[in-house]
Amino acid sequence: MEYPQVLRMPPWHKNPEGKPRRVGIELEMSGLTLEQLATTVADFLHLEIETDGRYARILRGDAAGDWVVELDFNLLKKMGRETRDSSTLEGGLEKSVEEAIAWAAESIVPMEIVSPPLPFDRLPQVEDLIAELRATGAKGTSDHIVNAFGMQLNPEIPAADPAIIGAIFKAFLCCYDWIVERVAVDLTRRITSYVDPFPNQYILKVVDPMYQPDMDTLIDDYLHHNPTRNRALDMLPLFLHLDEQRVRHVTADELIKPRPTFHYRLPNCDIHKADWGLHLSWNDWVRIEELAADTQRLTACCERFQQLQRNPLRRWFGDWRSELENKWLAP
Repeated sequence: MEYPQVLRMPPWHKNPEGKPRRVGIELEMSGLTLEQLATTVADFLHLEIETDGRYARILRGDAAGDWVVELDFNLLKKMGRETRDSSTLEGGLEKSVEEAIAWAAESIVPMEIVSPPLPFDRLPQVEDLIAELRATGAKGTSDHIVNAFGMQLNPEIPAADPAIIGAIFKAFLCCYDWIVERVAVDLTRRITSYVDPFPNQYILKVVDPMYQPDMDTLIDDYLHHNPTRNRALDMLPLFLHLDEQRVRHVTADELIKPRPTFHYRLPNCDIHKADWGLHLSWNDWVRIEELAADTQRLTACCERFQQLQRNPLRRWFGDWRSELENKWLAP
């Protein structure tokens, strides 16, 4: 299916502080060295490069905040920030170990670009940056069988309101099968558990139109069924931002960082393909928000989806994705 290269705007334009909503974007890729990638991004955005150890670069000078270009491997990033004296036996051994790990990681660990939170009117610039990276030689998910690379979107929540957050989450769960088909999630990413599906029992609970929890219950129910980052829509950063103590009581995972955003982890990053771009997954996300913003339509959609989830035969022999596209989602 061809997508119009037009970036849709979500129905909610303001964040909880009444300011324009923003979105952070993370792109994983190979094909370029750290220096090549950092230089390409910095030159395109007119930024200054600052070294942060041997495996990360900070790009300064953007009014929205700093960009980060790094090897997506926490152990190496930690080692790369440590000073060492190669003239000593210990320092030489540390250097050899680090170089061996870096060599092994080179073929399977992606380079990553992490943007600051960007206002929506800068998304066309990100689309142009993707084209520039593609022309420079960046490779994505489907370029190699082991490339479990993704693009992650972190749109700010419109409000710290369980009704709005819950509505968007309900809409996402109803649309999950449709999104998976649209994204064509890479097999390597599926089998490595980067984006495990939500448990069916939990899905049935949340999409029930009668499920209208307060914030504490919304968070507790999520933690009970999903004490992991490995979900297509990871809500843990948001819930950690809203109630750190409640989340840390269940998980001490240091990789979970608080932020007032949804963490949408499903899309591949097929940056080497000429017809691939930000607009593909971004526009799908916006259609989910549009469904969430229409209370009457969302309720009817949830009721229909709940019927199918409770009836395996209807699920297997029906065509929910087509029905969703043609009846419940805005064109």
